[in-house]
Amino acid sequence: MQPYDVLVVDDSVFMRKIITDLISGDPALRVVGTAKNGKEAVELVKKLNPHAVTMDIEMPEMNGLDALRAIMNEHPVPVIMLSSLTQEGAAETIKALEWGAVDFVGKPSGSISLDLHKVKHLLLEKLHIAVKTNMRKLSRSALSKPSPKAPEVPKDPRPFSEPASRMERRPATGAAGFEHIVAIGTSTGGPRALHQVLSDFPEYFPAPVVIVQHMPPNFTKSLAQRLDSVSRLRVVEAEAGMILESGTAYVAPGGYHMTVARNGNHSYKIHLTKEDPRGGHRPSVDVLFESLLPMRELKRHIVLMTGMGSDGAKGMLALKQSGAVTTIAESEDTCIVYGMPRAAVELNCVTHVLPQQEITAKLVQAVAREP
Repeated sequence: MQPYDVLVVDDSVFMRKIITDLISGDPALRVVGTAKNGKEAVELVKKLNPHAVTMDIEMPEMNGLDALRAIMNEHPVPVIMLSSLTQEGAAETIKALEWGAVDFVGKPSGSISLDLHKVKHLLLEKLHIAVKTNMRKLSRSALSKPSPKAPEVPKDPRPFSEPASRMERRPATGAAGFEHIVAIGTSTGGPRALHQVLSDFPEYFPAPVVIVQHMPPNFTKSLAQRLDSVSRLRVVEAEAGMILESGTAYVAPGGYHMTVARNGNHSYKIHLTKEDPRGGHRPSVDVLFESLLPMRELKRHIVLMTGMGSDGAKGMLALKQSGAVTTIAESEDTCIVYGMPRAAVELNCVTHVLPQQEITAKLVQAVAREP
């Protein structure tokens, strides 16, 4: 079998050599060219038609973000971003993931560092995912913009559109003030999927949303900030002890497991731990989902979206068996990586298999119709 072709883009000769050496150590991959800036990268993508690209962000003449947008518009190929671990680097990386990058690898110690060898396994793993990505699906997702309108719900098109709606007038079951909770798990392709799903929620959605996105520390804060800017929900990076509130989405911070715990008998709070990774992940979707098992008094709505592996599938099965109202798996049609949702489908614990753009409407409908 012929190896997959990779184009390496970085303004540093030193880094181009290191990245090339790392990739060349895998017999299934080969570097077919290098570029020192975004402009060269765009031209070489057209000329060489590589199976994947590694793209630095900060470069002269044309930076990695501009190059990514040009590539996705003119000649889409899978792109892995190489990002610094600074707050600014994290924010730029989140933009890149929205604009069409398949994934990213963080540079441990800045743009020129031998520490890149520490992430060799991660880089090669993500390149193997990238070269198998369906670019028609990815470019369509990256170039489409979520509708700014809240999804309509049959029989009552505006159940949460005003505080005085019939849902808002319901007496609360306790000091928490909500009867429902939504939990979402995702990994590769997740930032773009979360952008779509969260931007479709109505402002007065009467439930909290708890989210695990597989992502390192620092990047989850930038992700939450970006999602907050496009959603009518309030979106925050979760902190230990936060009290759950309706209309707020909580993103698990990188490096921590996030669970939901009862806060006495009257409310619910965020709990964070540094316990061992589950299935290689911290945060883990399964850990979050399992924390909801005792909370049968809440109507639980569970979602698994794009991602490699099976994290969350066993947790979804357990929740379904314990009475979860809704269990949704993103359909293969819109998944960048159909791993986590497939695992749930194979466990026969999914009530709805839906494309990304229909998930929020189903959640809104489920909450509106549940007495």
